[in-house]
Amino acid sequence: MTLILVVGDMHIPQRAADIPSKFRKLLVPGKIDQILCTGNLSDRATFEYLRSITGDVLVARGEYDDRASNNYPISVRVQHQELTVGLVNGHYMVPANGDVDTLAATARQMDVDVLVTGNTHRFEAYEEQGRFFINPGSITGAFSPLEPEPIPSFVLMEVKVGHVVAYVYQLVNDEVVVDRIEYKKDEQ
Repeated sequence: MTLILVVGDMHIPQRAADIPSKFRKLLVPGKIDQILCTGNLSDRATFEYLRSITGDVLVARGEYDDRASNNYPISVRVQHQELTVGLVNGHYMVPANGDVDTLAATARQMDVDVLVTGNTHRFEAYEEQGRFFINPGSITGAFSPLEPEPIPSFVLMEVKVGHVVAYVYQLVNDEVVVDRIEYKKDEQ
């Protein structure tokens, strides 16, 4: 089993001061195998914080990530056992903002079983056309014109052979609420 932390749209310090302390307490170094970040970290200190959790941090560039200070790619594709996972910010898709058809086309183009996207600042997870789509939302709860009152959230994905269990953590009324969603890759 591989444990992957899925985060994004932090916008530190422009739109949010920090990751909520109740989330930081849960993100213990040595427990997580990999971090997938949908971008918009906005500062180097946030990237270094993620690296303190695990050395394996993959970031897809968001529209607020300064190209001069990082070399984040627009998209990332990674293999986990029998599953291929794609990572993009979402801002660079047309139309953007979580359009289901655009996300499905992107997943087909990248040839991935799981597509992780960001940009909307809103958690979503669903299966469509035999693929699994996850948007971890904004771990900081940063403001967005698309989501004026975002709920801080992130996802922990357990990846097993052909199977994903996604645990979404949301900070609702200052309490951490956890939900569980499963995806099984169709055998072909």
